[in-house]
Amino acid sequence: IKSFCNWFALPLATKTQLLSSCKLFFSNDPVKIVKAKGQYMYDENGRRYLDCINNVAHVGHCHPDIVKAAHEQNQLLNTNSRYLHDNLVDYAARLSKTLPEKLCIFYFLNSGSEANDLALRLARQYTNHEDVVVLDHAYHGHLTSLIDISPYKFRNLEGQKEWVHVAPIPDTYRGLYREDHEDPVTAYADEVKNIIEHAHKRGRKIAAFFVESLPSVGGQIIPPAGYFQKVAEHVHKAGGVFIADEIQVGFGRVGKHFWAFQLQGEDFIPDIVTMGKPIGNGHPLACVATTKEIAEAFTATGVEYFNTFGGNPVSCAIGLAVLDVIEKEHLQACATEVGNFLMKLLKEQQIKHPIIGDVRGCGLFIGVDLVKDQEERTPATAEAEYLITRLKENYVLLSTDGPGRNVLKFKPPMCFNMEDANFVVETIDQILTGKK
Repeated sequence: IKSFCNWFALPLATKTQLLSSCKLFFSNDPVKIVKAKGQYMYDENGRRYLDCINNVAHVGHCHPDIVKAAHEQNQLLNTNSRYLHDNLVDYAARLSKTLPEKLCIFYFLNSGSEANDLALRLARQYTNHEDVVVLDHAYHGHLTSLIDISPYKFRNLEGQKEWVHVAPIPDTYRGLYREDHEDPVTAYADEVKNIIEHAHKRGRKIAAFFVESLPSVGGQIIPPAGYFQKVAEHVHKAGGVFIADEIQVGFGRVGKHFWAFQLQGEDFIPDIVTMGKPIGNGHPLACVATTKEIAEAFTATGVEYFNTFGGNPVSCAIGLAVLDVIEKEHLQACATEVGNFLMKLLKEQQIKHPIIGDVRGCGLFIGVDLVKDQEERTPATAEAEYLITRLKENYVLLSTDGPGRNVLKFKPPMCFNMEDANFVVETIDQILTGKK
């Protein structure tokens, strides 16, 4: 029973009201968090934890500028988007400056799942096709439509639908085509091409290739540059569109670019981009950006699209404040500088500790792949679980991901600094050497 909600710390009435599917971090010994500031969280006893995983609090927990923007707009007005309001227009204009010019139409929503569901509808309406190609172990949201395109979920539920096609994840460390392959980009893209051709032989038609710009649940994967371009060529030839899910990794997390899909190169532009999580720093806000042609095809149905709270004045005020803070506090540059420093420290640990098989990442999106042996690269699942548990006991909050639950995932608030990087890596080193 300890594997689920913290029943022992909850009142009896609450225990009967929360289902066991509400799983907590560190479920055998959960942490009760009562306060947070910046990159730090505090439990009920005032103990401070370094937050290395909360990419939702993008510019820092309880950032005063975000709190102020929400409070001031709440005092004036919060209503639906059927009325004129400057915040909505101003926010769309600000977002448009961060994206390629052709991505010029915006739909505002309340969650990443809503955004991905709408992206799926847009793709199907524009192409008049149904089928979707996704990457193995992908997760795109909790709605029924998204569980269907999330192998991470549907493999444990009703299985793969006829209209869903699963391509291998472009992982050059433990995937089909690794770092020693002469051309992993083409090899992985050809897997998608073959899937499309096989689907066509069965009379299926591809609506979209749906992908996280940097697969997170799949193990903090960095697709090789050029992969998206080659896949997009195959997908477009089949009459489909390319959807980039930036819900985990957008808004400057990768440092050198504002959007993770831009890591692929200036010559790549997706047809649809979805945003969530960091967009509102914890406030329920999401967005879909697309082209005028796709939006017009959606409008041509004659069926109104309306979202009661999507794009409300408070949400847009918060969204604007998040963009302001990213710019004012130079958080993209911080992600590059601190991320490079953290990668350097972790790679030094990789030389020292054979359990660290791979260190990969960009900016403040980093994965540490733990292995039982360097040659076979067998996932060190139990060891990874032990490590994050010991880290929690030393006031560092970290988590694991990947098919083998053996990849330490770093996605901290963007105010994460050099001192924090030193602290977490020193703590990892001490645990791995048996000093803690």
